[in-house]
Amino acid sequence: MRARIVEWSWSGLRVPAIAAELDCSQRTVRCWLHRFNRSGLPGLDDLGGQGRKRRITEEERSRIIALVKGVPPGRLRWEPVGELWAFDEEGPSEWTLDSLAAAARAEGIEVGRSQVRRILLAEGVRWRRTRSWTRSKDPGFVPKGQGSSVSTPTRPTVRR
Repeated sequence: MRARIVEWSWSGLRVPAIAAELDCSQRTVRCWLHRFNRSGLPGLDDLGGQGRKRRITEEERSRIIALVKGVPPGRLRWEPVGELWAFDEEGPSEWTLDSLAAAARAEGIEVGRSQVRRILLAEGVRWRRTRSWTRSKDPGFVPKGQGSSVSTPTRPTVRR
């Protein structure tokens, strides 16, 4: 559109005719003609620096994504001799948005929970909270050690 404005102006069309032909305002046509007259062909390019600058670099984004792919420091693993161990027993055993943000901050990346979520969504990572097997919507479910010694709830039999 910008190049056509200049081309049609050189071929003798006036600003109102160019604006009508391109279905834009006369002010827009004049703006691009003035920029072209001031700066030449580079004046028709987009100006850089528009919008808010990113707070973290692409390298830092990549490091956050790499964290997700890695194993959380508190997750238990089997040693070759058959014992369970974790790199950091106090660390998270699963990645959550909060634990990822904390791990990123520990690596020197100033990022918040919501920004971690946006980064993961932009990368196509579907984020869901891990659901523990101890949670159940079944009204007859009783966690171990809190109910009777029977492992399954009994149902009343219906006689006809």
